[in-house]
Amino acid sequence: MQEQGSILASMLPLVVLFGIFYFLIIRPQQKQAKQHKEMLESLKKGDKITTSGGLICEVVKAEEDFIKAKLNDDTVVKISREFIARKEEA
Repeated sequence: MQEQGSILASMLPLVVLFGIFYFLIIRPQQKQAKQHKEMLESLKKGDKITTSGGLICEVVKAEEDFIKAKLNDDTVVKISREFIARKEEA
């Protein structure tokens, strides 16, 4: 009986550490990834976006895997959705 109690007592700090790790690191990361995915799915023509490279542009057409974006009046580029960092609020 004594041996079983010591095993449980030695495992308790690991369980507590994992719980802290989950609530401080894993859960917020999952929440942020979900919000980013929802933002990417909601992009539509006219939205202003910032790419991970720092380009600020306007969405011309949202396709399945790519976004066509206008950098200026003459330049339209095709950007992979994974490189869109955020949507600019107007």
